[in-house]
Amino acid sequence: MLAPDSHGKVRDIYDLGDQLLLVATDRLSAFDFVLEDPIPYKGEVLTKLSLFWFDLMGDVVDNHLISTDVDDLPEQFKPYEDYLRGRFMLVKKAEPFPVECIVRGYLTGSGIKEYQREGTVCGIELEPGLVEASKLEPALFTPSTKAELGDHDENISFERMVELVGADDAEALRRASLDLYETARTYAQTRGINIADTKFEFGKHDGRLILIDEVLTPDSSRFWPADEYVEGQIQPSFDKQIVRNWLENSGWDKTSDPPRLPDEIIELTSNKYIEAYEKITGEPFVAESIYA
Repeated sequence: MLAPDSHGKVRDIYDLGDQLLLVATDRLSAFDFVLEDPIPYKGEVLTKLSLFWFDLMGDVVDNHLISTDVDDLPEQFKPYEDYLRGRFMLVKKAEPFPVECIVRGYLTGSGIKEYQREGTVCGIELEPGLVEASKLEPALFTPSTKAELGDHDENISFERMVELVGADDAEALRRASLDLYETARTYAQTRGINIADTKFEFGKHDGRLILIDEVLTPDSSRFWPADEYVEGQIQPSFDKQIVRNWLENSGWDKTSDPPRLPDEIIELTSNKYIEAYEKITGEPFVAESIYA
């Protein structure tokens, strides 16, 4: 492939002037490190699942999608059609907001750790007596900074978000995030999935707020099987938790280069991503791109 103009932990980004070409690779990140071992078909799952949600929630907030048709690829990318098919999006170039918009519907992850220490989540005081996986009603909006590659995101207060983006945009982002989450949560429950939490990113295009990047994928969300939900314990999930758990038990210090993943962990993770796609969409996953 051609060298990207920029890249994130998972996506390669090509600047086409008034558009961007986003390519979802099979890279996987954990604990703010990009792992050496790719996860087969992961990029396609992220792309196809985002397309599903863009279509389902188009009436809630506009998004940046233009096309996923290889016929619309610029000429310089035509030689790479077999790799790009199914894992790219041509999108509007928006001015991204410098925050990540996180919505938490259940108490888990860093949220439960803070709650156990201080009775709060991202500084928001919660009622006593909550436990791992307690449902949060209403869901919490907890923004964070958007870290550069290799750095850590930092949870921030809504007041700090107002300082960064302005009061009107901060309120619009909060409302859009909560509306998107509730729409997705309601739908996912019909598919037997609880969305524990998720991350949205937004930008401005022609002065209007639009949804950008990926949306409601196993990389940006925690999906739990609803029929196995038991409050008070760690939930099984359709995401990279398999990798996180293996790394936690590997003896890795989380500061040096991560260890290589065993083949069985790679295969289990790939299967889990595909299972998430099929469970949410109700459609079989059909790979289109060559795996690379």
